[in-house]
Amino acid sequence: MLATHASPSLINPLQLFRSHSLFSRAISPFSAARSLFVRTVASMAGVNSSPDHVVGTWYSVPELRLRNHRFVVPLDYSLEPRSSPKISVFAREVVAVGKEDQLLPYLLFLQGGPGFECPRPTEASGWIHKACEEFRLILMDQRGTGLSTPLTASSMSQFKSAEDLVDYLKHFRADNIVNDAEFMRVRLVPDAGPWTILGQSYGGFCAVTYLSFAPQGLRQVLLTGGTPPIGNGCTADTVYRVCSEQIILQNEKYYKRYPQDIEIVREVVNYLAASEGGGVLLPSGGILTPWGLQTLGLSCLGSSAGFERLHYMFEGVWDPVLVPGAPKQISYYFLNAFESSIAFDTNPLYAILHESIYCQGASSSWSAHRIRSEDEGKFDAIKAAKEGHPVIFMGEMIFPWMFDEIHALTKFKDAAHILAEKQDWPPLYDINMLNNNKVPVAAAVYYDDLFVNFKIAMETASQIAGIRLWITNEYMHSGLRDGGGKVFEHLMGMLNGKKPLF
Repeated sequence: MLATHASPSLINPLQLFRSHSLFSRAISPFSAARSLFVRTVASMAGVNSSPDHVVGTWYSVPELRLRNHRFVVPLDYSLEPRSSPKISVFAREVVAVGKEDQLLPYLLFLQGGPGFECPRPTEASGWIHKACEEFRLILMDQRGTGLSTPLTASSMSQFKSAEDLVDYLKHFRADNIVNDAEFMRVRLVPDAGPWTILGQSYGGFCAVTYLSFAPQGLRQVLLTGGTPPIGNGCTADTVYRVCSEQIILQNEKYYKRYPQDIEIVREVVNYLAASEGGGVLLPSGGILTPWGLQTLGLSCLGSSAGFERLHYMFEGVWDPVLVPGAPKQISYYFLNAFESSIAFDTNPLYAILHESIYCQGASSSWSAHRIRSEDEGKFDAIKAAKEGHPVIFMGEMIFPWMFDEIHALTKFKDAAHILAEKQDWPPLYDINMLNNNKVPVAAAVYYDDLFVNFKIAMETASQIAGIRLWITNEYMHSGLRDGGGKVFEHLMGMLNGKKPLF
């Protein structure tokens, strides 16, 4: 998208890509992936824009102007472009009012997840307001999310078998999100120039994949709580082992703030364990069990105000006894709040693909489940409740039993098991390329991050040449959202010279 009209200039793909060193590298698993990507984008860059790029008209929210873009992209970039099935990728262009026709640098935002759509701006506020002071912002719904051919509980039910669904889902990881971003960039940015990207959480993982395979498309990179483990194989085991320490620390902080909840949570666990079938029915038709209760830590222990949300849920956990002799029961309010907090009914892709985002040439084999069983005594909710210990809430972990107990996930149980055993995942990172990185990178590393472990983030940062780190405990994982424009402004200052190098 150009600033003044809907259709981008036609690009000479040979002129755009031939000068890049990717064409002259020896073929390896990494350079082959890069070369395949470059050939694919080059082959499509000269195509008339109207069939594969539809641009909407401008509309407004307070202090912002927006317009929608829809791109028709290959499902599988490894195929010749005309041979691959097609999907739609949606992006929203955002500028400050009055800047629609100004020639501004482009900023692509990569959302956390996997499986979550981009923010929907309702006004000029927070980091979006700050970004629009300088940039033309592109909010991309990553493939499968939001308005990008969404993979919902209903749409995925169209597949006739679990194998067919897996064959489709394998194309929805960071490598193809980057392919989509490059498809968009050569059609949006004048002269197909590089753009700045901002990756939050899993969006940061995608940004590091971008640095590995398509650095020619990048002007600058900002990472917020999104520095991934980059080792070969499946790094999920490493992630879950080191994250258990932070999970316990966050639980200790929570119970120190709300000590009265220790007994309330134990009482709920004992009630669930004693219930017929080991739990109680949820409004959706699923079941809440003691181990399901522990998953509240995912949404409540790692972000600002999460402790408060969790505490207020437990304040209303029991129905009042209105009729003498009526049995004690968990309130509908609590059961509904539980399902709203996990939100797998609207974002099943998060659960189905979660461990796959860590895999390169190896299976996850239900990593979180295996790692938890190594120290089950520490995380056993029923045992803790019976022995009078605080019940530990879990962090960002997906378990196989979720596909039995969470109604929105039950129909995807077979596919989830196939994905957990899949080994032939392509590479997501090229350490050699990162070691020789030339793109300016600034990263916010949150010391108390529950989701992206500080130690792992530091190890990865040591492999990215030229990266500048802002290490802080002022914010948690949600710092980009919680800090208004401060986090964005700080990182930009590190790259534009406003912050000292030393």
